[in-house]
Amino acid sequence: QVRLVESGGGLVQAGDSLRLSCVASGRTFSRMSMAWFRQVSGKEREFVAATGLVGGRTHYRDSVKGRFTISRNNAENTVYLNMSSLNPEDTAVYYCAAGPPTTPVSAPQWKIYPNWGQGTQVTVSA
Repeated sequence: QVRLVESGGGLVQAGDSLRLSCVASGRTFSRMSMAWFRQVSGKEREFVAATGLVGGRTHYRDSVKGRFTISRNNAENTVYLNMSSLNPEDTAVYYCAAGPPTTPVSAPQWKIYPNWGQGTQVTVSA
């Protein structure tokens, strides 16, 4: 059983930055593909970013490219999402997801990730 705990969300103004963290336990972290998704109430969960086993391969949704960076620290069992130049359209609950090592980094479907955190709210005011 994989446990994922996100933190770092909050209320910020447009143009500000935030860093989300997700600590994993219950399985060898270095053998898990990791991703961030987000969801607005009433809408489908959408892909934000993903990283492979050692962080060398990453993939982002187009709207966050150049603003968000996903990274991982396998020694600390943690994946990060550094977000800059935030805008109100980034407001959502952000979820950390973990998948098996074969999970394609470039496949943005939330259904292929079996493990999820509880989410952390990010609110960006105009």
